[in-house]
Amino acid sequence: MGFMKKRELILAVALHTEVDKKIAAKLVEGTIDVILANVAKGEIVNISGFAKFAKIKRPARMARNPATGEQIRVKAKTVAKITALKGFKDIALGVAAAPKLNTKPVAPVAKKVVAKKAAPAKKKASPAKKVAVAKKTVKKAAPKKTVKKVAAKRR
Repeated sequence: MGFMKKRELILAVALHTEVDKKIAAKLVEGTIDVILANVAKGEIVNISGFAKFAKIKRPARMARNPATGEQIRVKAKTVAKITALKGFKDIALGVAAAPKLNTKPVAPVAKKVVAKKAAPAKKKASPAKKVAVAKKTVKKAAPKKTVKKVAAKRR
């Protein structure tokens, strides 16, 4: 029996919901972030039929050391608590049937072709750019002459 990592969960969610992996990743990670942020504030997050997430403050108390029987004082502390709810327990224990998952890969969605906008009017080139443009035309002109010579030799 293995366990599912977050990456595998994201892939399974993407397949089941028929959405792109990037969108599924944002949704899974976003859900986790929202749960963590609200629990950190002290709120209880209850997902019906699944689990309840809470931050619990435990008061200071007296406890007994089991080896010596000595009474010891335990400081107050805050703990994270996740409680499995009835719907989750029923499925995990086999009392209820697990939901059917869509595991068939989805065909890639055709990307939309976006029409290009008309190019904006060109600005006047600065004197430095004019020199650079002039040099480029000189360099381009030289190879054209050699091409004509080669074409003439072939005839």
